[in-house]
Amino acid sequence: MRELSRSQQIKGLIGWLVLAYLAAAIGAIASVNAAAFYETLQQPAWAPPAWLFGPMWTTLYGLMGIAAWLAWREPGARPALVMFLVQLALNALWSWLYFVWQLGAIAFIGTLVLWALILITLVMFWRLKPLAGVLLAPYLAWVSLACALTWSTWQLNPQILG
Repeated sequence: MRELSRSQQIKGLIGWLVLAYLAAAIGAIASVNAAAFYETLQQPAWAPPAWLFGPMWTTLYGLMGIAAWLAWREPGARPALVMFLVQLALNALWSWLYFVWQLGAIAFIGTLVLWALILITLVMFWRLKPLAGVLLAPYLAWVSLACALTWSTWQLNPQILG
């Protein structure tokens, strides 16, 4: 771990959490009517209820911010943090692709790319600080579900998500 004062550590943690939740806010703007839109779609039987998405994403963004902070404290973290920022940007974009622009195919491809970027980030974080990688595992699992759900809703609703 780099030599950082307690103040620097706290400022770093706050900064990474703010950055993660900023991405959440960008996605949330696009998701303002997501629950209503989601309810209009034909869903696979295994689809989570709409109310679950908010608490899940709130938790996952917190874990992402903490993971980035843990990685940031380690020497040589820059490449991993760049990868983190790239996947975070794609994460924020996905809500726009799906909920606002209703681009089912592109949103599905976006989830596949996001999944791969998260996996790469997880491995890079793990190499810096194993706990940082572990904290991204629930995010990877949730985006795995999102991949399947995006595919399924796109296939079940071609008239909407064409």
